[in-house]
Amino acid sequence: MLTEVIATRYVTPLREGGSLPGIVEGDDLGTYVMKFTGAGQGRKTLVAEVICGRLGHRLGLRVPELVRMQLDPVIGLGEPDQEVQELLKASSGLNLGMDYLPGSLGFDPLAFEVGPEEAGRVVWFDALINNVDRSWRNPNLLVWHGRLWLIDHGATMIWHHNWPTAPAAAGKPYDASDHVLASFGPDLAAATADLAPRVTEELLAEAAADVPDEWLADEPGFDTPDALRRAYVETLAERAATIHTRITLGPRRDDKPSQAPDWLRVRVDGKAAT
Repeated sequence: MLTEVIATRYVTPLREGGSLPGIVEGDDLGTYVMKFTGAGQGRKTLVAEVICGRLGHRLGLRVPELVRMQLDPVIGLGEPDQEVQELLKASSGLNLGMDYLPGSLGFDPLAFEVGPEEAGRVVWFDALINNVDRSWRNPNLLVWHGRLWLIDHGATMIWHHNWPTAPAAAGKPYDASDHVLASFGPDLAAATADLAPRVTEELLAEAAADVPDEWLADEPGFDTPDALRRAYVETLAERAATIHTRITLGPRRDDKPSQAPDWLRVRVDGKAAT
């Protein structure tokens, strides 16, 4: 179960993300990046953050600690930005906080080297959760104290926006040719051998159990939050078993060329891009 923290001060918005997360202080004296239930993407973004974040942590990947965060929108009354005030008003109650990493830098593949083993683990994990938001355009990786940290998993598990598609999603391939770590020679064989056996239904159930009931309630086709949790577990468990056979690395097909910059295509292809 995630620790619960009460937000005591809204510090500043983070305008890099479309959901307008904000930096807040908690009653435990910690500082967090808060993601809001009232944001345009809705509560499913937070569900994805919890399941993928907790799963990544259990697999040994570096993901900021997550907390349940209670918000009284009155703390935003002094915020001059009307958009922020409206977001806080719409997000009264339970939201999601993730540990703020002070001094962290956005990952730059030209400035920070990633080994094949770590690159393979990240790519395999992203393939499992069908992360479409770890490309060279928007890496969603931070470097903190010389180590790589994974953030922002709200755009994963696309099938949960349309549950009837989930059975087909379990067998869907993952094109990693534009993944920000594709150029570091990801060792997918080692990642598969290490991670795939660990993604058991029990492990997935532990991650899904951390999602608050109120974010899972009233989903069409599911009678209870636990029934919905089970659907996440079954889809991810089936995907984990064979996803390594459906990961595409390297240059895209001729009819769908990579849009990556030349330096990235050179690193992946081993030759100059034409």
